[in-house]
Amino acid sequence: MAAGYSLSKALKTARKARGLSQEAFSDVSSRTYMSSLERDLKNPTLNKLAELCEVMDVHLLTLAYAGDTREAEALLTQVREELQQVLVTRKAS
Repeated sequence: MAAGYSLSKALKTARKARGLSQEAFSDVSSRTYMSSLERDLKNPTLNKLAELCEVMDVHLLTLAYAGDTREAEALLTQVREELQQVLVTRKAS
């Protein structure tokens, strides 16, 4: 992941970019929990993070690479290459 990466900052940035309040996550989280996440006091499970991303309508990788476009481009290239390899292997079997 990107150097200087902060999940708490990425989460807050994505939430605000979507125009959502911490209360908007009430179906999957409390406002207090969201505040704790955004202040880097707690770490969400992968399942919880997926739920939060669903509320914000962003992909999990968007948070993982928020703020570093070059690294995001490198990741997308890697994913494309890996998918191509998997598809070729699957067709061959």
